Amino acid sequence: MIRTQIQLTEEQARRLRALSAETRESVASLIRRAVDQFLLSGNPDRSALYRQSEAVVGKYRADRTDVSLAHDRYLDEDFSS
Repeated sequence: MIRTQIQLTEEQARRLRALSAETRESVASLIRRAVDQFLLSGNPDRSALYRQSEAVVGKYRADRTDVSLAHDRYLDEDFSS
């Protein structure tokens, strides 16, 4: 094995320690398993993501003409009411 150093947030470290105690598996082992899962999941198929995006573009209409410019403001208004 190759030794490496990483930095975790306090929350990540706390949760890993708790899981380690619960499962009686070392934190290092939990991290290795998480990295394995991440690597197995592979990179997303960009062409499939583009096809999904294209299927949505133009699908919906709005009564406002500046939604693409002011979407944050509109979301704030909707969520605060």
